[in-house]
Amino acid sequence: MIAVQGLSMRLAAGGRAVTILDQIDLVIPSKQMVAIVGPSGSGKSTLLGLMAGLDRPTSGSVVLDGVDITTLSESALARYRRQTIGYIFQSFHLIPTLTALENVMVPLELAGASSAKTRAIDLLHAVDLQDRLHHYPVQLSGGEQQRVAVARAFACRPPILLADEPTGNLDSATGQHVIDLILDLHRDYGTTLVLVTHERDVASLMQRVITLRDGRIASDGDTNATVTAEGSPL
Repeated sequence: MIAVQGLSMRLAAGGRAVTILDQIDLVIPSKQMVAIVGPSGSGKSTLLGLMAGLDRPTSGSVVLDGVDITTLSESALARYRRQTIGYIFQSFHLIPTLTALENVMVPLELAGASSAKTRAIDLLHAVDLQDRLHHYPVQLSGGEQQRVAVARAFACRPPILLADEPTGNLDSATGQHVIDLILDLHRDYGTTLVLVTHERDVASLMQRVITLRDGRIASDGDTNATVTAEGSPL
């Protein structure tokens, strides 16, 4: 479960404080699929990054499965994040000097997994990249790189998967394939899935849609409400 309480993020800009998120409260039950939508600049990626412990909030708390990650030291947070969170970036964030197989092996080796290579090969088979194991990121298409990133995110079987615009740099057909893979792996592993998206079709596949506007929750409900491509209810 993800529990966010009183979460605020303010940054200094031009000699004044700019509020990115303002007193966000929400609870996401285990195994739920949630889309975070809203206009550009509404705080979507910031909220996701705070949930992942990639940034520290100005105030408030983020509790993942009973652990308040905002109180952890940097080293403890890194260990906890490695065990608990899979994160998919819009820009893939693969290590360019490592092959697809080696990129997926990295989190497994950091976790001390004894069968890192076998597990990584199995995951790359699951995302239809069995013929690309020894290719470097520069040798892969954007869709293939994102599929490597999906495999890497699931490598340690994290109970929580966070995805920031996972289809943002892909064409529609490739993006749909990536989303299908994420949903298949979500069902296989029973993860809690939270993704940021601008795309109506992607948001409609989730069980719940949270709309942010100006750093606050504007609406929060199931996907019976239609969502526009900009992420706002019609």
